[in-house]
Amino acid sequence: MLNYLNTGIVFQEIPDEVTLSINITGCPCRCPGCHSQYLWENIGEPLTPMVLDKLVADYNDEITCICFMGGDADPKYVSKLSQYLHREHPKLKVAWYSGRQLFPRTIRKSDFDYIKLGPYIEHLGCLKERTTNQRLYKRAVGDDFTDITSRFWK
Repeated sequence: MLNYLNTGIVFQEIPDEVTLSINITGCPCRCPGCHSQYLWENIGEPLTPMVLDKLVADYNDEITCICFMGGDADPKYVSKLSQYLHREHPKLKVAWYSGRQLFPRTIRKSDFDYIKLGPYIEHLGCLKERTTNQRLYKRAVGDDFTDITSRFWK
């Protein structure tokens, strides 16, 4: 089980989506220069399907996507939550921001509509920098994903 600390409506994390961002705690990546070091500790409340249902009800038609920010301590659970959202709230897209370099082989990419991969490496910058090592992928067909990172570049 994963815990989450807070949520927020964001417009820049996933292009063309109004996204409910869920900050998951207990991050094992601990990237040097991380802007969210407060998420390293395993604090907050359990993130369950019931919590997701409440969040979706609270934001009703205001959001088009839910983004799990973290969850690298238990990727299988993030995948199960994504499957749940697709089944119970099929109008919503699901994104996962992971600090992993590679997608875990133990889960299906097709459980997600968007996947951000890559640890934060300070001298390479974040997604908006052309030098970044991080990549945001959008699902095309089945398990095929297209790299849309350049959408962040000016």
